[in-house]
Amino acid sequence: MISGPFIIDDRKNATFRVRRATMTDPDILALEQAVVFGSSWLYVGHDSELPRPNDWRARDVGGRPVIFTRDQDGGVHVFYNVCSHRGTTLCREPQGNSRVFNCFYHSWGFETTGELVHLPGEEAYGDGFDRRALDLKSPPRIGCYRDFWFLSYSQSAPALEDYLGGARSYLDLIADQGLDGGMEVVRGSHEYTMGANWKLLVENSFDAYHVAPTHRRYLKMTAELGAPPLSKEPGERAITSAVDLGNGHAAIATARDPFRIGRPPAGEQGERAAAAFRSRLEAAYGPAWTERMYGIRNLVVYPSLVVIDLVGGIIIRTLHPTGVGSVKVTAWELAPRGEDPVLRASRLDNFLTFWGPAGLATPDDVEALECIQHGLAAGEDVAWSDVSRGMAAERCRHSDELQMRVFWRRWNQAMTGEIAAPELHVVPTPLLAERPDAYVVAP
Repeated sequence: MISGPFIIDDRKNATFRVRRATMTDPDILALEQAVVFGSSWLYVGHDSELPRPNDWRARDVGGRPVIFTRDQDGGVHVFYNVCSHRGTTLCREPQGNSRVFNCFYHSWGFETTGELVHLPGEEAYGDGFDRRALDLKSPPRIGCYRDFWFLSYSQSAPALEDYLGGARSYLDLIADQGLDGGMEVVRGSHEYTMGANWKLLVENSFDAYHVAPTHRRYLKMTAELGAPPLSKEPGERAITSAVDLGNGHAAIATARDPFRIGRPPAGEQGERAAAAFRSRLEAAYGPAWTERMYGIRNLVVYPSLVVIDLVGGIIIRTLHPTGVGSVKVTAWELAPRGEDPVLRASRLDNFLTFWGPAGLATPDDVEALECIQHGLAAGEDVAWSDVSRGMAAERCRHSDELQMRVFWRRWNQAMTGEIAAPELHVVPTPLLAERPDAYVVAP
């Protein structure tokens, strides 16, 4: 593994740099699997993805196969997707509904509670055979916040709400848009891979600095369709900030921002539907919290969950490394249940045309990150990337890079044990408006 420092964090000279070899060294990735993904809380799925008893989703979380399921009585579970007999993958499709997970190899069967219920030829086992010891196993920790389900592979992980810390208010801003009906993941997803280190995609997911130069064709299209144009200085167009949320979580956010990038709902019917929805939110939560909702936000929950409220919709994105220079990306659209059909159509149009793997923006990002990964092969003669933007500012705007430094300091702490003090920057008051009931939510 590479020796020497992974980051340079020079507060006196307002300089922050990242060692590029941290994104090319396979030994770094191996250590990350243990100390980053192995010790954090990782996103599994949204409660709405399991609408019926015995629904299940099979997915990889932090490099390990799991089953996310709801049992016959409505309880939610996460199990390792592996038969306790000989280790065969149980659920080989991405989703389904079945009361029993049946292993095709030897036909062992497990209920959605994890209990082993079918064992052909059980009489061949001795009197001391313990069937219960062969029930499906779960990760050490499973938790839920506002219908977002997480797991941790570490028994010593802190309580989920403590881990989320300041990120909870940003998840509240998302979840509260469901009002009394709640939020739901819209059927379907985007799945793709890119030839880049996973940490490059973390950076990109809340990097506002690249939007104007990288996504010019999309911005030109939306401006021609009537969206407010992006100013030359995006940090000046609204109340903006980069925010350190603790524990490695960070966000970029705006308030009172007319520039939401995506195509607006079409025609008078769309305008009426949008106005009616905002009125309902203001009646429920008051003007300050609603104004925060109507800004934009890109949130990264360390290490690998991205929630973005932007471009006329909300995406949940997970990213899991498949190699030191490759990452698997999955994205879902989150929306209020019972949403006006005009608003839903606009939301899904933006999900496709901006965020889609073949849309007008995601390919730009893939190209940029793969170009970076190729450039990293230049090696130690050009060993450092600069992430200093806004470090000397009284207030970091969303187009600065505080959010990336927050991530890298927490990553460096996991990898080396070094603890760094947070940067001190002013956050604008509208971006600190509290939820009226101070995060006390209905069960």
